[in-house]
Amino acid sequence: MIKKFIVSAYILPSMITKNLADFIIQTEYRKIPENVIEKAKLCFMDFLAVTLRGSRSKSGMAVNNILKEGNESTIIGFKKASTLDASIANGIIAHSLDLDDGHRIAHIHPGACVIPSALSLSEVYKKSGKKFISSMVVGYEIAISLGIMVNPQHRNRGFHSTGTCGTFGAVSAASKALNLEKENLINAFGLAGTQACGLLESDHAGTMAKHLHAGKAAQSGVMSALLAKNGFTGASTIIDGKEGFLSAMVDHDFAYKEKYKKINVGEFHIKDVYFKKYPVCRHLHSAIDAALDIINEDIDINMDIKYDDIQKIIVKTYKTAALHDNYNPVTDEAIRQSLPVSIAIAILNGTLDLNKIKITEEVNEIANKVVIKCDDNLDDLYPNKRPSEVTISTKNGSYKKKVCLPKGEPENPFKKEEIIDKFINLNPNVEVNVVIHIIDDLESYNMKDVMNILNKEFIRANR
Repeated sequence: MIKKFIVSAYILPSMITKNLADFIIQTEYRKIPENVIEKAKLCFMDFLAVTLRGSRSKSGMAVNNILKEGNESTIIGFKKASTLDASIANGIIAHSLDLDDGHRIAHIHPGACVIPSALSLSEVYKKSGKKFISSMVVGYEIAISLGIMVNPQHRNRGFHSTGTCGTFGAVSAASKALNLEKENLINAFGLAGTQACGLLESDHAGTMAKHLHAGKAAQSGVMSALLAKNGFTGASTIIDGKEGFLSAMVDHDFAYKEKYKKINVGEFHIKDVYFKKYPVCRHLHSAIDAALDIINEDIDINMDIKYDDIQKIIVKTYKTAALHDNYNPVTDEAIRQSLPVSIAIAILNGTLDLNKIKITEEVNEIANKVVIKCDDNLDDLYPNKRPSEVTISTKNGSYKKKVCLPKGEPENPFKKEEIIDKFINLNPNVEVNVVIHIIDDLESYNMKDVMNILNKEFIRANR
């Protein structure tokens, strides 16, 4: 039985880090529930699908071009490099398409931070599949738990939790992979916490710097664990100290008074991770789902429709989603943050996939008919829900749909077969049965062999 720990600013300084260290040390594969192990494997498959396709993105090509070839850890879809270089590269690439997994309450994309960290060290040290899974699980748990603890205030102050809380998840995974003892693990946390960074200005400006947040989180986690293993020290009070993470990055009243949230570490929050269907910001997904429900179910719009028939599209949603109101995005990254343009692309094509992320005259025409309204009733449901109500008015009538939780959430999940389909759609030349077989039987492999087999197939498919 894995002991649960309360994470709360009410306990004595440094106790949060010590409790997290105890959780990481005691969490072994044999103690992890079967459904958690299966979810971790799905997260790994989704990560591989998105990262392999992302390796050919502008971000993926750019980071690969500046890193030297090495012989330690794999940059997915490319070469081997040093462990530190592979971790930052895979983190950037995994987050480059806005298709990686996430957690709605924690406001974080944990996989893009945690998996590159766990993977790079597990590969170079030939760790077992069981150890890799354990490293993933503790990394997700710490990243998500801290994200739940500090949000939404942390986000509202302008911090991107993927870069900040994700760094703590990455160092947790790295420390588990290295079997750090408690003193070294606490030092690793101190080193990671002082590197935790990431500002939402990068995200909402529509830049690739958003992708860097995940990569730096992964790399900082690996570097911190390796330094701590070699005697480098860090602050044990990095989370709850007077000048630590909570004091610097969360509203004081929220962190230290009655509004503060206590989190049980050990609940296995990986179970609540969502997978993404559309390559855009998660806050846009419920509106896109609602619009496509209308298109595909109610008015049966097809590719021959005269889009002049659409007179207005009203999107009622919660405040955070409504703020994604850029009607004139320039970059692909900006399109992925634009609610009116994303909905327009989805309506125009009957879906929204990577090949459709582009601005056309028709897209602009539809986007300009989108009216975004922040609805107080829907905002009251946030962040437990991410609701949107879409009304499409045409010359023939009006059609309305409301979606409270987009596809992929744990309450509305993807099945394993749908994750496999996502892999195939993103990477049609890969022999997917090779991937399925290895992940299903991951416990029987060491991770060096896993990556040698998988990346050989990935490189072949990308030629």
